[in-house]
Amino acid sequence: MNPFDNMPNYDEEAVQPMRQELTRVGFAELKTDQDVEEFFSEKSGTALVMINSICGCAAGGARPGVQAALQNSKIPDRLATVFAGQEKQAVSKVRERLGAYAPSSPFFALFRDGELVHAMERQDISGLGPQEIGEELVRAFDQHCAAEGPSVPPEVYSTFSNLKVCGSTIPRTAAAPDAHIKPKC
Repeated sequence: MNPFDNMPNYDEEAVQPMRQELTRVGFAELKTDQDVEEFFSEKSGTALVMINSICGCAAGGARPGVQAALQNSKIPDRLATVFAGQEKQAVSKVRERLGAYAPSSPFFALFRDGELVHAMERQDISGLGPQEIGEELVRAFDQHCAAEGPSVPPEVYSTFSNLKVCGSTIPRTAAAPDAHIKPKC
């Protein structure tokens, strides 16, 4: 095993704003495989997991889309996120629960009573705007969820501005292989 396999690909300071776009609306960050196991040990109710991504083209729409969806009257009981290219073991552990879906990010997985009931993979997200992504998530929430929304008060939500960095050159960590390569969206 390459010693760099589990090291983050991107500078933590550079990805922090992308993390905050989710944590400010109630997502818990799962940073270890143990965090993932603990999160999934609770089987009752609904849980939305988002595999976050640096890609501004897809994730730059997915993050504000899920924020908008969480303003719905019905939302998941629990929210969690892992960050592709950062917490690699945690991401791998989440992907073990996604059945036949190929690895992609961003990715939304909605679970009810421990079973995957709705997924939006990168190919479903790319090319959509935040409103369209939010509307698709709201349809899934209305069908599968019962927790009362919104996740944050509307007056708080209205103050958010979101990062969109399509075509960005987010720095990779010095230890990451191919540190000079620009992220591809």
